[in-house]
Amino acid sequence: MVFYKCSFLKTIAKLIKNLKTPAIFRCGKLAIFTLDNGSSEIPMKFLVIQQKMIGDVLTSTIICENLRHLYPDGEIHFIANESTLPVLQNNPDIDKIITFKNEHRTNKRALYRFLKKIKKERYDAVIDAYGKLESNLMTYFSGAKYKISHHKWYTQWLYTDTVEENLHPNKSLPLAVENRLQLLNPLLGHKNQFQTRPKIYLSQSEVDSASTKIDRVRTYRGQKIVMISILGSSNLKTYPAEYMAKVIDTIADNTRVRLLFNYIPSQEKEARTIFDKCKPTTREKVAFDFYAPSLRDFIVLLSQCNALIGNEGGAVNMAKALNVPTFCIFSPFIIKGAWHNETGKEHHGEHLKDYRPELFTGLNKKDIKENIATLYQAFEPDLFKINLVDFLDTYCKE
Repeated sequence: MVFYKCSFLKTIAKLIKNLKTPAIFRCGKLAIFTLDNGSSEIPMKFLVIQQKMIGDVLTSTIICENLRHLYPDGEIHFIANESTLPVLQNNPDIDKIITFKNEHRTNKRALYRFLKKIKKERYDAVIDAYGKLESNLMTYFSGAKYKISHHKWYTQWLYTDTVEENLHPNKSLPLAVENRLQLLNPLLGHKNQFQTRPKIYLSQSEVDSASTKIDRVRTYRGQKIVMISILGSSNLKTYPAEYMAKVIDTIADNTRVRLLFNYIPSQEKEARTIFDKCKPTTREKVAFDFYAPSLRDFIVLLSQCNALIGNEGGAVNMAKALNVPTFCIFSPFIIKGAWHNETGKEHHGEHLKDYRPELFTGLNKKDIKENIATLYQAFEPDLFKINLVDFLDTYCKE
């Protein structure tokens, strides 16, 4: 008998109550991934689950690359939400992309049909990097011999192996990368030593088309292009408008670049507010109406830029995956070491805690969230202006 304190887990119980009761899995032991006959020559079938967000989905592709390296003859499937698929397109380490659509979230019948399709795939191992209700269900219904995820006390019974997340950043790998690589340890029986970074794969026709479009926006031949991550995914992750305008002014004052703003039509008002706060000489360098109509179009255009500067988030992760230098401004709400490390000189991250650590003394995550406006106001552009100019001198001067 299992007792559920969390209401969402009651949903799991209802959906699986007519299925065979799950076995009680081993505790504290690793499931070494080998066939019953000890052979490693027969291809294995893997499922990796990471439904959202864009940065998380992109980062989770390193699991696929590692699996390809470790099991070159294996078959690798990936489940993600429809809005994130452009970062997975053309990835050679993913044999099949399975789309989790909105109807699967809103319609129980559609969800059940989806889960039955997962079961029919007969996966050998499922690596659930998402670890939420929907992926819990997918993992259980898969019937896979090995089910791996990060440890949570209320869902550990669903998995054969769970891995404790590391919460302490180190300088060699961002936590987001390190914790995903750790999910491979149960397959190996030891710590995975093969380290990699997320990558985005473009076709030559995409690159050629983007190059032509970028040439049209240049004011002269050979002009460098800088993409501005003008807005974060929420107010919690968006640098104040007046401060962002000053950052853009600094870029314009120190370079001859053409500036592009990363925003979608529904964000035009917010982007325009920042644009209007910039100096007139800065506004002349901004191609404000030039933006990508889709995520994939943005990715391809970004690949032709010389740098990306602005709010940390999905756009920064995509730039890194395209080997585009980045200068990102972290929200006080985000742990810098989760997404950034100091080993890549072409990627620079700024966090208020680097300059005013005393402001975070005694604050937990909830406290930071409640005081985000005050903390952002303390994060003045002058704190990191010298670092920004150094970055511009390295990557944006002609």
